[in-house]
Amino acid sequence: MAKSSKKTLIRLVSTEGSGTFYVARTKGKTNLMLRKYDKKLRRHVMFKEAKMK
Repeated sequence: MAKSSKKTLIRLVSTEGSGTFYVARTKGKTNLMLRKYDKKLRRHVMFKEAKMK
């Protein structure tokens, strides 16, 4: 049997409003803000945590 995971899925949405997002797993309940590559804008921008739909 597999162990149950305490990690939850979160969605990282671009703050520039391009609609690009990443899906990540996290343990904590912190609000993540990461600087990642936006494929539509072709540059690095800040991505903010949002709820999964």
